[in-house]
Amino acid sequence: MAKCEICGKGPQFGHNVSHSKVRTKRRWLPNIHQVTITLENGKQKQVRMCTSCLRTYSKVSNRA
Repeated sequence: MAKCEICGKGPQFGHNVSHSKVRTKRRWLPNIHQVTITLENGKQKQVRMCTSCLRTYSKVSNRA
C-alpha cells in the first residue's frame, strides 16, 4: 500500500511513549504521492513515489 516504487521506503513501526512511560504501538507512513513521470523513451508512467524521491526526480529532470 504505502510503499515507494523507486526507493522501496515503506511503513516503519515503533512506540508512542507517554509521560508515564506507557508504550503503545504506532506506525509512521511515508509521504507517498501518485505521480506521472516521463521515461527515457518518451512514454509516461504512473508511479507511487515518496516526496524525497519526487524532489530528486524533479531536480534531475529539470537539469537536462
